[in-house]
Amino acid sequence: MLDGKWTTLVVRELLTGPKRFGELRDALGSPSPKTLTDRLRSLEHQGILTRTVYAEVPPRVVYELTEQGASLTAVLHAMLVWGEQHPHP
Repeated sequence: MLDGKWTTLVVRELLTGPKRFGELRDALGSPSPKTLTDRLRSLEHQGILTRTVYAEVPPRVVYELTEQGASLTAVLHAMLVWGEQHPHP
């Protein structure tokens, strides 16, 4: 579920709340638009996040974690703790 280079980082960024595509891209260090789009579509398909399109000009798209996606908080926290306890030499 959390496969791919950017997937875990996308989930981490969305833990703080809904974000637009550009906000996510900037926060992640500017992955290519295609890569980020692929990761977002995959997470949406898996039920980890929702994509809401607002009928505005220009269109506004907002990504937000679902309840299932938010439940990954404990997993990401455990990864953080493990990484802090086992630093890479």
